[in-house]
Amino acid sequence: MSNTKTDTGRKSRASVRARLATTALGAAAMAGMMAVATPSFAEVTLNVNSWAGPTYPLATQTVELCEDIAEVTEGRVVCNILPKAVASPTQTFDAVASGIVDIGYIVHGYTAGRFVLTKAVEFPLFGDTAETMSVAYQRVYDKMLASGNEHEGVKVLAVHTHGPGQMFNIRREIKSLGDLNGLKMRVGGGVINDVSEAIGVVPILKPATEVYELLSSGVADGVFFAKDGVVPYNLPEVVKFATFVPGGMYNISFGWLANPDKWNSIPEADRALIEPLIGENLARSIGKKFDTADQVAIKALEDAGIPMSTADEQFVSDLASTTEPLRAAWIKQASDMGLDGQAVLDDLQEAIKEVEAGN
Repeated sequence: MSNTKTDTGRKSRASVRARLATTALGAAAMAGMMAVATPSFAEVTLNVNSWAGPTYPLATQTVELCEDIAEVTEGRVVCNILPKAVASPTQTFDAVASGIVDIGYIVHGYTAGRFVLTKAVEFPLFGDTAETMSVAYQRVYDKMLASGNEHEGVKVLAVHTHGPGQMFNIRREIKSLGDLNGLKMRVGGGVINDVSEAIGVVPILKPATEVYELLSSGVADGVFFAKDGVVPYNLPEVVKFATFVPGGMYNISFGWLANPDKWNSIPEADRALIEPLIGENLARSIGKKFDTADQVAIKALEDAGIPMSTADEQFVSDLASTTEPLRAAWIKQASDMGLDGQAVLDDLQEAIKEVEAGN
């Protein structure tokens, strides 16, 4: 007797693979020369899916990583960055796992229910810079979270975060947690969805590309966003207030993935040359790029005359106590998966302190 849920899941995954394959063929037909040249003498070519805008840190890191791979292997391993993404953010994991593309990056929270352990880094009030958070996250992932096997079917090249998520709105200055009550705020998935409901916000789950329209039309009152999105999505044109919470209202977990079969096809000697480029070094590099984007955002908000305020100690205390049940619930989920969730959160906080101290 067949399992209906399993059969449906298989059909769904097959359907996704079919759509991706069709799109990939179309992209290949229009390819031409990619962002990173593919020398004719290359022994291995990695097809890379990059769905972020060309100036966004994820995209610029993709180009840098590919250039570094080509350099350390002296052109034996090169990237073919597809001129148009063949897989959307929510499709990228399956595209990498199935071999339709060889490398891609994902936002864990974009696929609700698929990733649990990666939420560890997304809770409020953790860290103030993307570099600190990303390096600490990578260390704790390697030490504890990787054993949860949530990325079965792919090779994880790195995990990281963007800068701490903050608040931008068109209605009023946010001085207390209660000022957020009833506001319709765009969210991007993951823990911030749960945080929004806990503090009385009406969450609107929409992609970042729709933020400008949501705010300019008044459909949304505001957005929970990292600062790095301010300039790419033209927030200074529409927002009226910005409120920054020390440690952030939330964070977002990202993963960089490779198809394991393709990765293992790289000669062992060249893989040894590439390994120093990934893991903690990749996490640190992308973290720095997000931090730079955050500083550009602050300048843009200043130039636009947008008032920026910092949440006070009472706000931070109220946010911590209101969201504590979310941490408790996650700890139980992690326990059900065989991990000590409290130890993960404690180690993450300790790792953040170590990175901040320069270790």
